[in-house]
Amino acid sequence: MFEVIIGLEVHVQLNTNSKLWCKCATSFGEAPNTNVCPTCLGLPGALPVLNKEAVHKAIQLGTAIDAKINKKSIFNRKNYFYPDLPTGYQISQFEVPVVGMGEIIIDFDDGTTKKIGVTRAHLENDAGKNTHVGDHSQVDLNRAGTPLLEIVSEPDMRSADEAIRYLKKLHSIVRYIGISDANMQEGSFRCDVNVSIRPKGDDKLYTRCEIKNMNSFKFIEKAIAYEVQRQVEAWEDGVYEREVVQETRLFDVNSGETRSMRGKEDAADYRYFPDPDLLPLIITDDMIEKYSQIPELPDAKKERFIKEYGLKEYDAGVICATKEMADYFEEMLSVCNNGKIATTWLTVELQGRFSDGINVTTSPVDAKKLGTLVKSIEDGDISGKAGKEVLDYLMENNEEVDIVIEKLGLKQVSDDGAILAIIDDILSKNQDKVEEYKGGKEKIFGFFVGQTMKASKGSANPQVVNKLLKERLI
Repeated sequence: MFEVIIGLEVHVQLNTNSKLWCKCATSFGEAPNTNVCPTCLGLPGALPVLNKEAVHKAIQLGTAIDAKINKKSIFNRKNYFYPDLPTGYQISQFEVPVVGMGEIIIDFDDGTTKKIGVTRAHLENDAGKNTHVGDHSQVDLNRAGTPLLEIVSEPDMRSADEAIRYLKKLHSIVRYIGISDANMQEGSFRCDVNVSIRPKGDDKLYTRCEIKNMNSFKFIEKAIAYEVQRQVEAWEDGVYEREVVQETRLFDVNSGETRSMRGKEDAADYRYFPDPDLLPLIITDDMIEKYSQIPELPDAKKERFIKEYGLKEYDAGVICATKEMADYFEEMLSVCNNGKIATTWLTVELQGRFSDGINVTTSPVDAKKLGTLVKSIEDGDISGKAGKEVLDYLMENNEEVDIVIEKLGLKQVSDDGAILAIIDDILSKNQDKVEEYKGGKEKIFGFFVGQTMKASKGSANPQVVNKLLKERLI
């Protein structure tokens, strides 16, 4: 039996307006090589100037993961040569990063938690992008110099499931504090996955392989599963030392396999040395005090929702998993009052009607509208069944809830006089059943309720119907 060892290096693209070392824009999707200047092109004589907003966002991240903020950190040149790295080196942090040891708590479905250590988070600039077309390649340097925060975990994860939970929690934290859009499709949140195995009970760390540039939770899970199986089979076949070497691998989404890309460099291969063009980064107490004031984090929000709205722990976890869902829920609760009912209508009814590509931020039914629908049910204006009809209509039509209720004729009748007239008519036509009920056959009560609802075409308020029937059948 083997134990899996996983560590993650997550690259978060910070949402600053300009790049890390120059004033070029960081916007996505521009024409190739238009957001560039002498600094990010690595031209002779161009000097880097640190973007202070990137530092502020690093402090926010450090605060969110309960990490040490180093008051003095150093920028280093990390030397390697790729077509999309025009300087021939990346400016990063090696010996002393801006953010030191921290932690992230991951949650499991059974209510248990696990602490995953964060080794460091350091600032660095991104490279450009290579595009391979046929037998030639093109280089787009728009992304070169974009500010990244690389968040390096301890090798504390023991399964693909734990790795995905860690990534989702980190993704959620980044979004909550607003330092990045963390758009995985655009590469704003991507990671390198380090995987190794060892026999159960062994405390030695064996050769790790790095799976590079992953930006999909689903594919990360598949890549880990494949890589673990590959290493286990190599061990069992007696070829582990030959087949499993320290290297960088890529994941082929079509075949579901990892394949060798290049040998993995050690720190010495990068020839780190302090960047001569940059002074040490000094963070003052005033900066830490100012930028450690961060928004409410997902775990804190989850606990508040449980106490304030009476939600179950699982439901609160689902709602608080993303900032967008939590914000939507709270806006609903500014209109309606029952957190438990609102939870069902958000997580089951509304989301159950989403097709591919639709989420709470793009939903045709906004939070206030769904909150109004829930309040109509709370107030007894419509039944839960009628509410589903209204929601179906709202998914296709942009109208107000009250108008739709009237248009579809779903308003519930709660007027005692109108309901009593229906009840009296039904009782007079079913005297034999009335006698049976009064004789102790109480199950017949459901018959009277059903007949009343049928006669009212479903418009009678069931609570009022039950109350009035019991009064009449005394």
